[in-house]
Amino acid sequence: MAYLTLRGINKIYPNGFHAVHDFNLEIEKGEFIVFVGSSGCGKSTTLRMIAGLENISKGDFLIDGARANEKGPRDRGVAMVFQSYALYPHMSVYDNLAFGLTLQGVDEDVIEQRVNKTAGILGLTDYLDRKPRALSGGQRQRVAVGRAIIRKVDIFLMDEPLSNLDAKQRVTMRSEITQIHRETGATTIYVTHDQTEAMTMADRIVVMKEGYIQQVGTPYDLYFNPVNMFVAGFIGEPPMNFIHATLKGGKLDIHGNIADLSAIADKSVLEKYEGKEVVLGFRPEAVKLVGSGNPENAYKISCMVELTELLGDNTNVYVDIQGIKTILKVEPHESPELDAKLDFAIPYENVYLFDKETEKRIKLKK
Repeated sequence: MAYLTLRGINKIYPNGFHAVHDFNLEIEKGEFIVFVGSSGCGKSTTLRMIAGLENISKGDFLIDGARANEKGPRDRGVAMVFQSYALYPHMSVYDNLAFGLTLQGVDEDVIEQRVNKTAGILGLTDYLDRKPRALSGGQRQRVAVGRAIIRKVDIFLMDEPLSNLDAKQRVTMRSEITQIHRETGATTIYVTHDQTEAMTMADRIVVMKEGYIQQVGTPYDLYFNPVNMFVAGFIGEPPMNFIHATLKGGKLDIHGNIADLSAIADKSVLEKYEGKEVVLGFRPEAVKLVGSGNPENAYKISCMVELTELLGDNTNVYVDIQGIKTILKVEPHESPELDAKLDFAIPYENVYLFDKETEKRIKLKK
């Protein structure tokens, strides 16, 4: 049996707003799970229901097989790190770390030992006498994380903990939180809108949209096997390109660029979508720039270069394909000239097709 089970969880507010719909998930002990999605998708609301800070309108939440819907936050064995840090401004770092243990009646010698150990792990030893206002954003975030891990609970809940940090601090704290997770072995549920955080930290990712789960899987699964256009467009940076095309006679008409699908799709799939509009998807980094001629095992598309962005290790190339704006990611030394005609190829294995109506991915092979 899974350590944490969310079965048919719904959240409906008194005004009738349905924030979370039929949320089902099983989490194994020691897993690092990330809820990801755009603002308002229900990820933080779900986390707060797990924490006991929001009532569950419908469904069952189980901890180690025991129903926990009616248990308060103190009885669930969870520690939560908030976006706002929620530190006590009048207390020193030491006292902020020790406060929860003091409330539990832990012996002072034990508190001192655990505070010093936690401060050492987080690089806070030299700041124990300081007040939060004398710390940087990254240091305050470390204190917030320290208050959670010092309690030695089995479940860590983190709600957008890095959103107030700058880019460099976020990279550092991502690795620190991941390392802390490995050292403690606690089950961690982490909420973010940042897909980079999700991809680099999670064992499994839960992608949400408008209160519904879209897909649950490893970072690899979500990147290479998205179930629909939302997941495909949300995971990956820059996002996946989508181009509407028409399927006729087993071939895609991509705004004047013809691609033969017979090499990668079953006949039954081609017949089902004959004469219909579908959506071609491909990732910016999956393309190859080509010269004259037709590359083998790939679709060739012609376009015009509108803008280039040199990012050091790669260049983002913004192109126009018969009025369709598209992004390509290429090697820096391959950066094309502005307003130049450009030919690129999408290898067969990097092609995705989606149903235009349902936005679900079309399986090309049965």
